[in-house]
Amino acid sequence: MKTIIGLEIHAELNTKTKMFCSCKNEFGQAPNTLVCPTCLGVVGTFPKINKKAIELAIRAGIAFDCDIRTNMKFDRKKYFYPDLTKGYQITQQDEPFAEHGFLDINVNDEVKRIRLQRIHVEEDTGKSTHTEDGKTLLDYNRAGVPLIEIVTEPDLSSAEEARIFLEDLRQRLRFIESSDGKMEEGSLRCDVNVNVKDDNGNRHAIVEVKNLNSFRAVERAILHEEERQKKELEQGITASKETRRWDESQNKTIVMRTKDEENDYRFTVESDMPRVILSDEFIQSIRDNLPELPNDKKERYKEEYSLSDYDADVLSRDKDISNYFENIVAQFNDPSLVSSWILTETMRRLKEHEIEITEIKLSDENFVKLLNLIKEERVSNNSAKKIFRQIFESNEEPEKVMKEKGLEQNNDPDFLIKLVKEVIESNPQSVEDFKAGKDRAVGYLMGQVMKKSQGKANPQEANKLVKEELAKL
Repeated sequence: MKTIIGLEIHAELNTKTKMFCSCKNEFGQAPNTLVCPTCLGVVGTFPKINKKAIELAIRAGIAFDCDIRTNMKFDRKKYFYPDLTKGYQITQQDEPFAEHGFLDINVNDEVKRIRLQRIHVEEDTGKSTHTEDGKTLLDYNRAGVPLIEIVTEPDLSSAEEARIFLEDLRQRLRFIESSDGKMEEGSLRCDVNVNVKDDNGNRHAIVEVKNLNSFRAVERAILHEEERQKKELEQGITASKETRRWDESQNKTIVMRTKDEENDYRFTVESDMPRVILSDEFIQSIRDNLPELPNDKKERYKEEYSLSDYDADVLSRDKDISNYFENIVAQFNDPSLVSSWILTETMRRLKEHEIEITEIKLSDENFVKLLNLIKEERVSNNSAKKIFRQIFESNEEPEKVMKEKGLEQNNDPDFLIKLVKEVIESNPQSVEDFKAGKDRAVGYLMGQVMKKSQGKANPQEANKLVKEELAKL
């Protein structure tokens, strides 16, 4: 049984104002406060194109290796629904601004190319909220917000591939700053087209699952449809093309409408707007100013900083994290140590406090000071973690916290040799175990050294001295 999947992704663009008017493009404002006669479709108003939206859209087209159309046309997609007051949506029907792109994804250590059929610009619709008493509340703040719709070829073959593709696509959109990709705010939404084919070539009718707003929902909706369609094929049921929605509470898709009920959109050219002609210089300037893409950044981290493939991959996946990493490395020239601390302690604290890396209180300066204490062997790794836990919230001077808590590491040779000899003398059984070839005896003695020193002994030096003293016996 084979699964065939194509995606349609709607990504709102990072503009300050809407696509065809000067209303603000902001999430979370009071309902119907960011509207005007133009975005509400009042008769006599005319759209004016947002140049920044066009620039961000083209940036996305270039980032996905698309062919860019320099002569742009807009169309009216006509349908009647409460979230669209003017009775049509301004979009691009037959002449999308970008075509024939691709995005390579890594699935089980193998690269798979997912072709992009097209990317087009359009305006978003309003938002409908259905209440328990059967009423529908309409908020038009979102109506007219610029977005791009990215349509893939049916190259995906599993729920996992679809999730990986969406994660990588959102990552790239964020890196080039075309979209913030916040699925929880609706600025990135996905429709899934899925059908299954058995070994005899029999196909289930294509099912479209609408408005999925999380990676988890996309993955679970596809898995559900795979099972449901597989059963229908095995039972010989002749299915028709359907549009469905994902019901999170019931963990299944529910029919919205069948093919016979689909809208006839009656597309016509948008007569209130002339064609948009893009100069080669304009497109080239966007291309020249395109930020470094994640895959390029990953390879640079491996080459320039000698990071492992895993570390380079994780650090390059999020723009804010990669920026943070590079800021710290610019002040502290030990990329491996910086990477280790960001990917362990910093990420742990971010998760614990449920914040983004851009929201941390700890200054770059104090983080670098802590790393210097580690580098200079003034604190052990465990003590550094205790200091970090405190300064992450307070942004105190690391050295101040180290002294207040008595965490400074003791590197004095006389202190260490005396300590090691005392531990060896008081643990004769461990000495006998060592002589009998039991290597764990060294670990036990080291533990006693650290315990006796209250964690202040330099572990590397202490370990070296333990082995040297045992070798003399």
